[in-house]
Amino acid sequence: MRIAHAIVTGGSSGIGLALTRRLAARGVRVSVLALDDAAMQALHDLAAELGTLHLEAVDVADREAVNAAVGRCLEVHGPVDLLVTSAGVTRPGHFLDLEDEEFERQLAVNYLGTLWAVRAVAAGMVERRRGSIVAVSSFAGLVGVFGYTAYAPSKFAVRGLIETLRCELAPHGVHVAAVYPTDVDTPMLAGEQPLKPAQTRALSGTAATLTPDAVADAILRGVARGEHRIFCVRSSWWLDRVAAVLPGLTRRIVDRTVAGAGGADGLP
Repeated sequence: MRIAHAIVTGGSSGIGLALTRRLAARGVRVSVLALDDAAMQALHDLAAELGTLHLEAVDVADREAVNAAVGRCLEVHGPVDLLVTSAGVTRPGHFLDLEDEEFERQLAVNYLGTLWAVRAVAAGMVERRRGSIVAVSSFAGLVGVFGYTAYAPSKFAVRGLIETLRCELAPHGVHVAAVYPTDVDTPMLAGEQPLKPAQTRALSGTAATLTPDAVADAILRGVARGEHRIFCVRSSWWLDRVAAVLPGLTRRIVDRTVAGAGGADGLP
């Protein structure tokens, strides 16, 4: 599929920024939806340099704001061929320590922020019978991870949306996929590291930390191949298979790792 116009949410940092740079280097017209923060301000220099980069400062959890922003993107760059939703937030911690607002915030940004962007472009893709929708979930959207009781459910919801949407949009020629990276070396990961319980750090240590460029490359390969479940490294694919086929073994390994890192230590 030729990509003339791509929309990337969270495109001012991390995975989104790496993808924005990759697409722009290929001559794709890219629209970025992201918060109006320092990272977005820094992107203005690149936008001025390229001339094919359109920026929209928006909170992806705001449905009306997303609809309006996508409308302006279409006016500037034309019909969208690729949507990648990579905007996300996280705050790890013990379930009993997290504030109620944290569960609401992560669900609003991670799930609803994905949903509103998808809703804004899906009808146009169906009408044109072409296009690709890619949502960045997480390996924590496949397997529950200690310390991510607010984050993992929001990413499970993204997985459920994408797997169901794939069935509905496939007959209309629209490709739908989800990406399941493990830890990625991004500002979000740097911010959550000091907050991770020891048990979470122990579990995270069993998987390699990916670079944003590696995830961006995996996304573009997945789109080119028409993949519906995009894994960034082979080991993640195998871990997913083991968790699905041998859930009891997976639980025993996780429980053993948690116990070795302190078990219930740190719980209130």
